[in-house]
Amino acid sequence: MRHTYHTEQWLPYPVDLVFAFFANPENLPRLMPSWQKARIEEAIFSPPPPRPTSSQPGRSIAAGPGTHIILSFRPIPYLPLRIPWEAEIDEFVWNSHFADRQVRGPFAYWHHRHIVQQESRANTTGTHLRDEVEYEPPLGSLGEVANALFISRQLRRTFAYRKLRTNVLLDKVFPSPLQK
Repeated sequence: MRHTYHTEQWLPYPVDLVFAFFANPENLPRLMPSWQKARIEEAIFSPPPPRPTSSQPGRSIAAGPGTHIILSFRPIPYLPLRIPWEAEIDEFVWNSHFADRQVRGPFAYWHHRHIVQQESRANTTGTHLRDEVEYEPPLGSLGEVANALFISRQLRRTFAYRKLRTNVLLDKVFPSPLQK
């Protein structure tokens, strides 16, 4: 059975900066909880379409449509077992959204869209970030039990951690105008 999860976050940074940050796969391990010890094992890049002329010039890489990334991580703290996760970028529109789908990995199905929109709050123009995940646990009925017991909770915790890390990592690159 397919499940959905979504989360939203407002960031006091321009859309093009937030989009470029998330489109760069080098940032993915830094956004995952440290106990998972996530690392990129392999990446085969397909170039993204040209950047819009309104975007800030960027030196970072971006994973365009067709990019394949193999990531590995620990599913349980202190467990030496690593799980590989192969994903492919299947949607990409600069400064709007991109999506990755699992090709091979721990889920029977996984599709994750990252959507950015400009939004102002308290006289500061920033970015509204929305993550939409559609997933199906493996192993049929047993997977449904696992989802109820821990998968959905771990998903919420992982994205809560990611929200905190996003602010920290972006502030290193582009100090927030709200903190001045």
